[in-house]
Amino acid sequence: MLCWTAATIGLVHTALGPDHYLPFVMMAKVRNWTMLKTTWITLLCGMGHVLSSVLLGLLGIYLGAEVMKLEALEAYRGTVAAWLLIGFGFAYFIWGIHRAFKHKSHSHIHVHSSGLVHEHPHDHTLEHAHVHHHHMFNKDMQLSPAGSIKTKARDITPWILFAVFVLGPCEPLIPLLMYPAAKSSLMGMYMVVIVFAVTTLFTMLSIVLVSTWGIGLAKLGKLERYTHAIAGGTICLSGLAIMFLGL
Repeated sequence: MLCWTAATIGLVHTALGPDHYLPFVMMAKVRNWTMLKTTWITLLCGMGHVLSSVLLGLLGIYLGAEVMKLEALEAYRGTVAAWLLIGFGFAYFIWGIHRAFKHKSHSHIHVHSSGLVHEHPHDHTLEHAHVHHHHMFNKDMQLSPAGSIKTKARDITPWILFAVFVLGPCEPLIPLLMYPAAKSSLMGMYMVVIVFAVTTLFTMLSIVLVSTWGIGLAKLGKLERYTHAIAGGTICLSGLAIMFLGL
């Protein structure tokens, strides 16, 4: 019965918590993550999310700590994680707005060797047909075979998300599953934890991959340059929903 309960709670808890999937869906869209990269980042953060609560629960059971004390600690961790998600989303939103206006489309005039002169719109956030070769490059930039400039800067977004998810607790895991199972047997407790973890990770990954695929088909048109701001705002709102609506 506890294993069935663990599977049900893992499914419902994950599906009703937007913080379990929205950050990955939005970041995969705006950072152009592949499905493989999106998968391993989601799984890494999900495992950190579950294992942090499991380790805390095991420590509490070993030390004989009261459930209420562990619940209070989990609630505190949840508050910290929610505020971190809000802060990260808001900061990314502001950066996205700045980026959108900084890379506002403008016109270039081109003079060809044949004497032909023409003008075309140019947006640094989008691909265009004209390749501009410059002799001087910043040491952190390189020219790709297609002629576009790529930065070598490492994307730290996955590690920010990982830190947030490690702090984020699985609220139902300790009081509803681990403690009751531990009263019966340690083997039973391990089975309950495994069922909860697998269900949670499977649900997270399923929602993230399906949603990422669906959003990838959407054409935003003129809103394309605001995608980073939209992503940041969405993550911030999901954090606010957790903080004030208890999702």
